[in-house]
Amino acid sequence: MRKTVLVIALLALAAGAHAQSGSHYRYRWKDSTGLPHYSDSLTSDAIKYGYDLVDDRGLVVQHVDRQLNPEERAAAQKAADEKAAPDRVTQQRARDDVQMLNAYPNEAAYKVSLQENLDNLDQQIGTTRSNLRSQEKALTDLLTRAGDMERNKQPVPKNLNDSIAKQRDVVARQRDTLEREQTSRDALVQKNVQDLQHYRDLKAAQAKQQ
Repeated sequence: MRKTVLVIALLALAAGAHAQSGSHYRYRWKDSTGLPHYSDSLTSDAIKYGYDLVDDRGLVVQHVDRQLNPEERAAAQKAADEKAAPDRVTQQRARDDVQMLNAYPNEAAYKVSLQENLDNLDQQIGTTRSNLRSQEKALTDLLTRAGDMERNKQPVPKNLNDSIAKQRDVVARQRDTLEREQTSRDALVQKNVQDLQHYRDLKAAQAKQQ
């Protein structure tokens, strides 16, 4: 809206200046049916549909597009954002690369950081494995108690059956967690290989520039 007001003001000044020099400007626009209209002043319909500023010979001096409705403005903004997104990603990657090179001046230092990330995940996996063994042992103890009762022709209490069911769920969740962490480790190993190669490429490009 501010841009439109500025354009209108500039056009008004231009029209005034030419009027003083003997030239005459008119506003020409087409309505929704395509019918052309002319006026000596800028009307709301001209702004709505877009207009041409024409001189006394009928030549177009300036064209102003029509105003967009809220939906069109939103769509235009979305398209502009999507067009600019790759540039923002590229710029952010470049900044990240600069920070990485400043933080790790040589490959040995960078390898240490990559290994630390892997070691942290290995430690987490080790903790999950330990918890899983503990939960599996608890489940085994419950199952053993129930098995002893059945062998002695004794009914298995409901609370024991409930405990067994709950413990099975705990063990299943721990196994799922361990599987996810192992999958994450495999992905991290691959990422480390790619990141190290990227670091080497950056160092090689940096060396060429020096």
